[in-house]
Amino acid sequence: MATQESRLLMLIDDEPAQNRLVAALAARDGWRTLNAASGEDALELLASPEGKEISAILLDQWVPGDAACDLITDLRAACPLAPILMLTTSTSPKLAVEAMRAGATDYLIKPVGPERLLQALASATRMGKPTAELQPMSEKLPHPVDFDGMVGTAAPFRTALAKAATAARGHGHVLVEGEGGCGKDMLAHAMHAASTRSRNTMRLVHCGGMPSASLESLLFGHEKGAFAGAFDRQTGLIEHCDGGTLILDDIDRLPSPQQDRLAEVLASGIVRPSGAAHGFRIDVRIIATCDFAVDELVSAGAFSQALAEQLSATRIRLPALRERMGDIPALTRYFLSKIGERPGLKHHSIADSALSLLEAYDWPGNVRQLQAVLFRACVFEQREALTAHSFPQLSELLGDQAERGESRARGLGVLLYTDDGHVRPLEEIEADIIRLAIGHYRGRMTEVARRLGIGRSTLYRKLSELGIDNAA
Repeated sequence: MATQESRLLMLIDDEPAQNRLVAALAARDGWRTLNAASGEDALELLASPEGKEISAILLDQWVPGDAACDLITDLRAACPLAPILMLTTSTSPKLAVEAMRAGATDYLIKPVGPERLLQALASATRMGKPTAELQPMSEKLPHPVDFDGMVGTAAPFRTALAKAATAARGHGHVLVEGEGGCGKDMLAHAMHAASTRSRNTMRLVHCGGMPSASLESLLFGHEKGAFAGAFDRQTGLIEHCDGGTLILDDIDRLPSPQQDRLAEVLASGIVRPSGAAHGFRIDVRIIATCDFAVDELVSAGAFSQALAEQLSATRIRLPALRERMGDIPALTRYFLSKIGERPGLKHHSIADSALSLLEAYDWPGNVRQLQAVLFRACVFEQREALTAHSFPQLSELLGDQAERGESRARGLGVLLYTDDGHVRPLEEIEADIIRLAIGHYRGRMTEVARRLGIGRSTLYRKLSELGIDNAA
């Protein structure tokens, strides 16, 4: 394999324009690009002296000659160590499964953003312990767009959902903070779906990886002739979403000039496209997400204080997965049920050994990473149950940490013992069981009481005695 300083990417594609674009993007991160117009050419290059320097392979699905998955198998045999990334226009989960089984490391859906491409290359070629099993594959599964799809009973998580459900019924702007992969985008979509604006326009903008000028026109719009190249009028998304919702993902990555301009628009309720003589009054709700605490960014001078104030009518913090490890069994079973519904995959159960392994990891990529790991395990596991052996790379990452004895929750989401080995007080266990039931039945209190075998009045009395929030 090539060194970090001399990384060589082989692109298998017969489109010159596509080749130039990918080569220019890859060059930003120090990659040299070698092109092969067909699968046959690619295999010949791999067999040549130059082929030994190849660090990664990017394959366009529509390459002429062999079927893409057959070609992946041949490429993997010819170059066992190089990561293979498949580029395709298809959103078919079945194709993703087939490509991964054939030996693909990742699966990118066109049009792929520059940032996503560079991230995929960086993740696939990262030095050190193997991490292919842990790569984000959020394209592979559809995301639910309501609160019912957000699984978990941990107190900080249920508190965040309760706050979001309340805010959804209002009209104020919302700021959702939390680490990458903890569910911010899903929560934003759920809030729009539960709001009075749900029948109106909703758009999502990823603020990272887009040039400042492009973001300016995308958000605020421009008039014809406003600047060189403005051949037609463009309606900005703020105006387009009048009466609806605009979700701004990674709001902290919005350039400073656009942050200040957005703050002015939200304060005045008027948006004026670039080059326009007058503005338009708008009624748009902003739901912004940020991987960091905005207050800290403001203190560091890295975020507009005016914009932070406009967005902070409601501020919600989603906890990291390591802050709600007791939710891992429920999340695991939920994801397995959804994965089993996808074409080319089957339903899997999970053994205690595998749950213990999943609970031993601290999940820096949070819920999205857990989903990706389970997806990959289901792709390759032929047996009905996932075991610790279904996660070989995760086992290698953890080493001795994986041998931690009893699972934190053993599939129940309830701890029975304290850290010193003694049984927890009955009152604490009872409170956890009630929280678990409320989360499992999505807050339907009549169903919760029925399943627990108690009356609704008794349930509400226990909520009060145990200090449990009704929405927890």
